[in-house]
Amino acid sequence: MRVALFPGSFDPFHNGHLEVVERATRVFDKVFVAALQNPQKGEPLFTSSERQAMISESLAHLKSVEVVSLSALVVDLAERLGATAIVKGLRAVSDFENEMQMAQMNEQLSGIATLFVPCHSAHSFLSSRLLREVARLGGDVSALVPAPVAQRLKEKFG
Repeated sequence: MRVALFPGSFDPFHNGHLEVVERATRVFDKVFVAALQNPQKGEPLFTSSERQAMISESLAHLKSVEVVSLSALVVDLAERLGATAIVKGLRAVSDFENEMQMAQMNEQLSGIATLFVPCHSAHSFLSSRLLREVARLGGDVSALVPAPVAQRLKEKFG
């Protein structure tokens, strides 16, 4: 069985993330999506359990996907889940530099390869940080995120 792990902070999960997961399910038999706390990104808008719930609801149509939590090294979780690859989405060349460095470190630590999935140009401008900012200032981001996420953002910001 071909198994992949798609880790990220997903704060919040958006249509670019959704696209990467949907594309990964065409290559892998099982895809685990892991929401993690990234200390470099500061205090998250949504708790880990809130993010897991939103992601699970957003991916309910994909039977080969399971949402898990992450509180260790990505490679340790990948090994525990039997993943043979880590999936990472790329929006622009600037994403590649950081992701490549992480991919090389992960492979050095575990031998697990990283598969880069470029997102469609319709999603290349999306970032969780920008979505949080727009939503916080009253902008409508409902076309840019799955419905469960749009609902949670409305509840959070009114």
